[in-house]
Amino acid sequence: MPVDLPIDGTLDLHTFRPEEVKDLVPDYLALCRERGILQVRVIHGKGTGTLREIVRAILSRLPEVASFRQADEQGGWGATLVTLRPPH
Repeated sequence: MPVDLPIDGTLDLHTFRPEEVKDLVPDYLALCRERGILQVRVIHGKGTGTLREIVRAILSRLPEVASFRQADEQGGWGATLVTLRPPH
């Protein structure tokens, strides 16, 4: 069943299973780029770090991702800040 997510530059993954993240993250980032949102915060939680590693592995393979880093003051190691390249 499709989930209606607000495209506002913050993606909270707490309610999703790890296998859903593989498609969700790239799709969400693409929608953000279409709307001109180039700074995105992905909240993956702290937990064991497994979801964080999955998210960062996905980000490292996406050509539209200019950079990503730990969120520090905006979520610490429970979130990753993503900078997207502007659409052509």
